[in-house]
Amino acid sequence: MKRLFTILCLMALVASCGSSKKVTTKKSKTKTERVVKTKKKPRVVVNAPENKEVTVVIKETPEQYATPTDEYIAIYSDIAQDEMRNYGVPASITLAQGILESGSGKGRLSVEANNHFGIKCHTGWTGGKIYHDDDASQECFRKYKNSKYSFRDHSLFLKERSRYAGLFQLGKGDYEAWAKGLRKAGYATDRKYPEKLISLIERYQLYRFDNEVLGVETELNDKHTVVSGDTLYSLSRKYNISVSELKVLNSLESSDLFVGQVLFIKPLPKD
Repeated sequence: MKRLFTILCLMALVASCGSSKKVTTKKSKTKTERVVKTKKKPRVVVNAPENKEVTVVIKETPEQYATPTDEYIAIYSDIAQDEMRNYGVPASITLAQGILESGSGKGRLSVEANNHFGIKCHTGWTGGKIYHDDDASQECFRKYKNSKYSFRDHSLFLKERSRYAGLFQLGKGDYEAWAKGLRKAGYATDRKYPEKLISLIERYQLYRFDNEVLGVETELNDKHTVVSGDTLYSLSRKYNISVSELKVLNSLESSDLFVGQVLFIKPLPKD
């Protein structure tokens, strides 16, 4: 009996061990989603007639000039006029000399030294220096931090030297006399220096900057050379002619203008 009880206990123990299952747990991996953010390009939204959003693309177009000389005039004409007000040197003369001496701002001295008038160091100059071949090899020229200081130095160069004193007795609007006077006073050795200045002044109508300072109206010609800021509307107001007439006179299909463009502003005479 005791033996039978022992056998039954062993059988029960084996049965319980067979029915037990090993339980394993797996750690669940959390998935990470990569979110890529993109920057949206800025847009300008205007209200359409039906309250719909309309994206307007704005293009930035740099101002275009017919020649480097036109660009030079647009950049430095205000400075030249300020010098005329302060020191009495005609703006037309200053601009013409700057154009001629600096190659319309493209010459080495103007690019590397902001020297627009080829002014040499001379005795007593303590500012920056640059060496450049001119009448002699590696001559010393003045170097400026900013072009405006070159224009100021040019005014002082003429104003403070006795040999140029006679220039300031001339009319501020008499660019021809100033051009000839500069050559006579020894500013340049080139015999044709006055003619070159006068040619530039008349070709690009630089005298208009003198007239603005002096408060003199520029004589009305049959043609107008477009400068920075001109529009058909502003020209129509200036010359008392309609925009449509300007378009017809100049065979314009649009209102676009470019600096240096020559426009007729008065009807051609009839035969």
